[in-house]
Amino acid sequence: MDITNLFGFAVQQALGPTAIIYCLAAIGLNIHFGYTGLLNFGQAGFMLVAGYSIGGAVTIFGSSLWVGTVVGLLLCVGLALLLGVPTLRLRADYLAIVTIAAAEIIRQTVGAAAFSDTFGGQDGITDFIPGFRAANPYNGPIDLGIVSWGAYDAWVMTVGWALVAVCCVIVWLLMRSPWGRVLKSIREDENAVRSLGKNVYSYKMQALIIGGVIGGLAGFMTSLRSAAVGPSFFATDVTFFAYTALLIGGAARVLGPVLGAIVFWFLINFFGSFFSQATSGPDPLIPSWIMDSSQASIMRFILVGLGLMLLMIFRPQGILGDRRELAIDAR
Repeated sequence: MDITNLFGFAVQQALGPTAIIYCLAAIGLNIHFGYTGLLNFGQAGFMLVAGYSIGGAVTIFGSSLWVGTVVGLLLCVGLALLLGVPTLRLRADYLAIVTIAAAEIIRQTVGAAAFSDTFGGQDGITDFIPGFRAANPYNGPIDLGIVSWGAYDAWVMTVGWALVAVCCVIVWLLMRSPWGRVLKSIREDENAVRSLGKNVYSYKMQALIIGGVIGGLAGFMTSLRSAAVGPSFFATDVTFFAYTALLIGGAARVLGPVLGAIVFWFLINFFGSFFSQATSGPDPLIPSWIMDSSQASIMRFILVGLGLMLLMIFRPQGILGDRRELAIDAR
């Protein structure tokens, strides 16, 4: 087993397109949960709406990716309004239930056989990115020694990390403004904010919309990464992986989701490759009576989950977090 190759592969994945997707999704959840105290368990729903928008704009309506991008962002705003209007005046658990249910309803609907002619059923939509491929400025793979990426992955990463940087700057500016301070106050004690004459419901709705739109950007990157979009790309575990990245990096910190997504996806890939190689070959490092290759595939989730538990015990604020940000009254 070559540890150097394992480390290089994990670093390559930790900086690659999939890590960018979780990073953007976690940035959106940071606005919801970290700064406002909103429990959104349906971030995958925002991602799906946006991802299918750019695919459908090209394959169904014969339009461009730019039109699909605008439509996707508007649909994310509409979804946030649809979810927030009936729930944001209630307790946080109602929002959590509604968002996770809505995300699954949307996913099952687009994957249904009745809409297969439009959305492709479980196979999804393909062949909608020739214009994006044509704009690729890279003529060959990018090799940095220990890590390398193909020309298309490098192009997706360039766009993705640029979006991450823009989103981080926007969040930083918003949270330093009076608007951002109101959000933090709502997280701490919304009754006190309401007593000062602030429209708590309006601020919550604005936060839900902004976080959902950033989640939509993660959906765009999902479609561009795979050059396809399907219902299996937006399962419930996508939202919980994004929450894991947020908790690892530290909620209510601008760079918390970024660091968390990199660390999370590095560990997932490092442990996955390690146990896969350790249980394969004629003379495996781990004997089959202890663990076989099928069991090894879930060890990465067990170890990362154990690490997350220990992090919550010994440093619940995350790597970059602050204990003062833990006084979350999510209502």
